[in-house]
Parts: sequence; C-alpha cells; structure tokens
Amino acid sequence: MPISHPLAGITVPLVTPLTSALTLEVPSLHRLCNHVIEGGVNAIFVLGTTGEGPALPAALRRDVVRGTCESAAGRVPVLVGITDSSMAEILSLSEASAAAGASALVYAGPPYFPVSQSELAGLVAGLVEQLPLPLFLYNMPSHTHVTFEPDTVRQLSTIPQIAGLKDSSANLMYFQKVQRAIAARPGFGLLMGPEELLGAAVLSGATGGVNGGSNLYPRLYVALFQAADRGDWNEVKRLQQIVHLLSAGIYSAGTYSSSYLKGLKCALSIAGLCGPAMAVPYVPWSDSESARIAAAMKLLEEQAPDLCLRPST
Repeated sequence: MPISHPLAGITVPLVTPLTSALTLEVPSLHRLCNHVIEGGVNAIFVLGTTGEGPALPAALRRDVVRGTCESAAGRVPVLVGITDSSMAEILSLSEASAAAGASALVYAGPPYFPVSQSELAGLVAGLVEQLPLPLFLYNMPSHTHVTFEPDTVRQLSTIPQIAGLKDSSANLMYFQKVQRAIAARPGFGLLMGPEELLGAAVLSGATGGVNGGSNLYPRLYVALFQAADRGDWNEVKRLQQIVHLLSAGIYSAGTYSSSYLKGLKCALSIAGLCGPAMAVPYVPWSDSESARIAAAMKLLEEQAPDLCLRPST
C-alpha cells in the first residue's frame, strides 16, 4: 500500500512476537497486526527499537517483514527499519522488503561509526539512490549517537524520495527547529516517537506519532492524535494524562533501562496478544514485576474502558 503524503496519524512500532530468540511466533504476529489495524492505526513500522530489530538475525528480519505484509494485506502501509552497520545488509533487506510488499523504509544513520553532518547527509543521499522504496529518517541519538541536525534534515528534505522524519530524541525544542527547517517542503512527514510528547507535538504541527503503547491500546493513541489534530485542548489533556499513567505503570515497572520494552511485551502477554519472550540480551519480567504491570493495566482499563480495550479473542 502506498504511503500518504505526508504520513499522518498513528504508526505503530510493532513488537516482534517470539517463541525464542530466533523464532517468530507467527499466529501472534497475525493477531497483533489485526488488533492494531482494527484499533485504527494508520501504518505499521517493523524492525525498529520496539521490534528489537537490531537484535534479530537476518533471516528472522525477513520473516517479520513478510509476515507483517501478509497480515496487513494492504489495509495499512508497512514501514521497515533498515538500520545496520553493514551497507550490504541494508540494501539486501531493502530489496526483500520491497518484494514482500512494504511501502517505505526507515533509517537511523550509522549505529556504530561516528560521522559528521556532511558525511551523514552524503551517506543518506547516496543510499536513497539505491533504495527501491521511499525513506524516512529516524533521529534516535540515544542509540546511534548520531543526530540529524535540523539543517541536515532541511538539506535531505529536498530529495523527493525522502518522505519524512521520526524523532525519538524526546527533545521538543529540537523537533520544533526541524519543523521550521522543513517548512518549505510540503508533504514531509514529521512523526513524534516519545508518546509522552505526542499531544504537544501534534498541536504544534507534527503529522503523527510512532508510539509503542499503540501495540497495546491503539484506540487510545488514535483518539489522542485526532483530538490534537482538531485542536481540542481539553481532550488532549485528558488523553495525554492516561498515556502518562501507562508510561508510569507499564514502562517504569522495573529499574532497568530496558523497562520500556520489557514492560510493553509483558503487558501484551497479559492481554493475550503475544508471548513475553525477548531477543538476547533481554529476558522477560519476573512474576512480581508482571503483577505490577497487570495492576497498572487494570487501572488504565477502568479509567478509559472505551479506549483501553483488550482483544476480544
């Protein structure tokens, strides 16, 4: 399915259901895809941070792409994370994604080697010429130690095949600088990663969000985006507070830096959407931590029963 210009609404950064660190849980992948699409998301993004993409072997990455495209069945666009330290793997995965029916690719820059802004711009411009699909930039300095500076985004936004930017810096001032930098490029998507900033970002002009919690409660994030898009400040405040409760109760249940992803997968397991298995180096939560997450989910479902819905099957 082609991507809209700009990509708007909620893109779910899909988790990767695993039966072990090396095996895709295919029935759960189909169940999860149906859950988020029926919940109203506008696109699916696989093999990002939430999908544990960098930890998955090459063959499993391709299984995820094929399985997701089959499940989506053209109902929503599928975006694929291609970030890797090997250019050969980036190009190979890109071709495989296009063959599977994906709509666009997502690249965060070199995940290991430091580069200057001129080197980064040159690398991306050269890469785009070899890609079979449109490309989204992915600003994620906490993981890559590379920042797409606003002027670099401006330069790259002049390339028609570059469709937008997902920002996971959690820096709203940076995000607003990028907005000003690309003001002359209509159709360039600006997507907010940290869901705690989703309402504020959309109110200030973001075209959408890429938010992990939409795996679990897609209707909540769709409603928050829609309220912000129409400028309903009171509803944004109400829904953003529920998102903050989710963040505090599910993403912060443990004391680890991996608590976000481990908490989300635990919650999805409790909801019956997929198992809790994770790729190395992560392991699932303990029973006591899982109990805290179950209690947090119960509170959320009481606060917003119309939006925090578990799947019916």
